[in-house]
Formats: sequence, C-alpha cells, structure tokens
Amino acid sequence: MRIRRILAAAFVTAALAGLGLTGAATATATVSSVAPASVTPGECTDNGGTIDRSTPVLPTCRGGMYDGQSVD
Repeated sequence: MRIRRILAAAFVTAALAGLGLTGAATATATVSSVAPASVTPGECTDNGGTIDRSTPVLPTCRGGMYDGQSVD
C-alpha cells in the first residue's frame, strides 16, 4: 500500500513538472516576436501600413509594423 502511494506521488510530481516545462516553453515562444513571411491586407492596414501594389511579384506593406513584408 505504501509503495502505491509513493508511485502515485511520483507520477503526479512528474506530470506537474511536465506541465510546468510546457508552460515555460510556450511563454518563451510567445514572447519572441518573429515577423511573418507575409501578412494579410487587414494586418497591414490595421498596424499603420498601406498596401503598395506597384511591386513586381507581390503587393508589399509599406509603413507601420509590417513594413516591407509581402501581402497575400
């Protein structure tokens, strides 16, 4: 009976530690700000940019947070 309690406590501790590590990894991943390869027209204009359609391949966001990013 005592062994079952010890094993149960070990499993609970391991599960909680796993959740803590996952939460820390998620928090670290969300803190880093990586610019996306392309943005939507709404994201461009909502963040202070304008859509420049004169670029040869894809429209580009000019100004604002996503300056220079391609727009799909």
